[in-house]
This record gives sequence, C-alpha cells and structure tokens, in this order.
Amino acid sequence: MLQITCSGTPYEIGLKHGQEAKTQISRSITFYAGLFEQTAKLDWPKVRDLAMTFEPVMRRKWPAYLKEIGGIAEGAGVELADIIAINVRTEIAFGLFSDGCTALGWRTEDGSFLAQNWDWMEAQKENLIVLTIEQQDKPTIKMVTEAGLIGKIGLNSAGVGVCLNAIKVKGMDPTRIPCHLGLRMVLESESRNEAVRQLEKYGVASSCHMLVADPTGSIGLEWSSVEVQKVKMNGKEQVFHSNHYLAKHVGVEDTNWLEDSTFRVTRIEELCKGLKGSPTVEGLFELFKDEENYPGAICRAQVEPSGSASLFNIVMDLKQRVATVTLGRPVTPEEVVQLAF
Repeated sequence: MLQITCSGTPYEIGLKHGQEAKTQISRSITFYAGLFEQTAKLDWPKVRDLAMTFEPVMRRKWPAYLKEIGGIAEGAGVELADIIAINVRTEIAFGLFSDGCTALGWRTEDGSFLAQNWDWMEAQKENLIVLTIEQQDKPTIKMVTEAGLIGKIGLNSAGVGVCLNAIKVKGMDPTRIPCHLGLRMVLESESRNEAVRQLEKYGVASSCHMLVADPTGSIGLEWSSVEVQKVKMNGKEQVFHSNHYLAKHVGVEDTNWLEDSTFRVTRIEELCKGLKGSPTVEGLFELFKDEENYPGAICRAQVEPSGSASLFNIVMDLKQRVATVTLGRPVTPEEVVQLAF
C-alpha cells in the first residue's frame, strides 16, 4: 500500500495527498463512476452535480475539510466536484455504496482493542492507502483510506480509534455531516467522549455504524439521517457489530441488506468467547480468518452470492497506540503494515 505523510495547513495536507496518490485517486473516481452508472443509473456529471450540493454546507460548517478536499483536487489534477463526490459517495445514493465489515471493540485490564475486516469490491483494493496526517493542536492521525477520502478507519496519537460498518437505510440529510467526514472528526478527537459529543452536535447525514474507542473502552453509534442509537459495552466490556441495526430505531426501516450480517455478528462474539487467555493483537487477527458460512463469512470472499471480499484487516490496541494492518483476505495476506506512535 502507498504510504503518505501529510502536514501543514488543511490545503497543504490535501495537496500532498493529491500529488502522491494521483494515480490511485484517478482510479477511485473511475471505480465509483462505473459503480454509480451500473447500480443507480447516474452518470458521473450527475453525481458531480449532486456532490456539489454539499459544498455550501461544508464551507459553512467544516471549512477546513473543504480546504483539504480542494488541496486533494489540485494535487491530483481533478475537479473539486470529483473529490467531494467520492467523499460523500455514501450519501448520494442513500448508503447504497457503503462498505461492509465485521467489527469488535474489547476493553481488558491489559488493553483496549478495536478491530475489523473491511469488506468491499476487489477492484478498489489497489486504491487503498495508509495516510498519516499531522496537524497543529490536533492529534496525529494514522488511517487506512481509499485514495481521495479524508476520513476512514484508523487511530490517533491520543489513543482514539474508529471502525465503520455499512447500514443500508433510506434517508439522507445534507445539513448533517457526511459519514466519511464524521470518521475524520472522530480521528481528530482527544477522547471517545469528545468524539461522541462532536458527532452528536452535527448528526450524520446517512445511515452507518461507527465503532468509536479509546483506552477506556468502546461505544457503537448507529446513525440514521434523523437520529442516533448507542450500543454500549456488554458485561465483558465488548461491543460487536456488522451491517444491521442492533438497537431499535423508531420510524426507520433497516433493510438488513446483507443476509449474512446477523450470522457474522453472532459468530465473532462466539469466537471471542472461545479465545483462551487475554486478547492480543495477534490473537484477535486469527479470529478474523474465520470462513464459517463462506463466502459470506467474517473473512469474506467475492464469490456469488457475495459481492464483496475482505480487502484489509486492522487490529488496534489503543492503550499502546499501535495497530497492525493486513492487506487482502486475512487467510491470504498480501502485505502487513504497522502503525505506531
């Protein structure tokens, strides 16, 4: 995976991201252009027009993010609308193009762990990058993201981490923060509680689940375009999640769009119960190799009827402020990258 370190002003951070990931960003735009055309009958000019409806809200509420996005566009030699579009891809089609995964948070006496397999279409794997962002008066961020996206999955130097699960529920509110910008907001927070407060201040524009953690533990935030429900740690200080709502959401209909979602969240809890001794980064990674219910397994494969595969695994220990990222399906790893502060 391409690894990029960015620092300076929001524009300078974006400019370096765009310059160094120019090829991957171009491919990401091509990938999503094809996907929107195929599944939603939206051509890229129409997608760009829809994306630009978010620009005035970003300029008013999150100007630093818009400046960074502008820097990415400049560095990659593409239009501002192209980069906004891939950053709000979840919102444009009511979550249709969100990624799936199985995730867990687990606090113990020895560590506070956050882990997931990120599942999406194989074609996008080549466009994953590791991004380090250094900003004045904010924690340093290390995350795995799709090239051109300013927020995704990772941790920061304050020991705050975040994972993402897709939830496919109709509804979108462009006055609330787009999902991937919300992930970035978490990674700029000094604590789990601060992250929750910031997200609740703005709300999230479309359905998704964010698993937010720090050394004190984790909390699941199940968002719709109108409200949030919280999934708190169980008696063993664990949170498990996949791609459907676990809490009750009044007036919101969950499509439970992946039939294997219920199986996976139950399976990962069972595997954790069977883990001998205290969890470790290495031990938790082994759980994410599980292929029970293949291809719709925790370790997912892009074989019919599954339309996606596990493209990377990440296991974080937020007390130690370290993470291990494994590219590819955990049973057939292609590359391992260590993130540490």
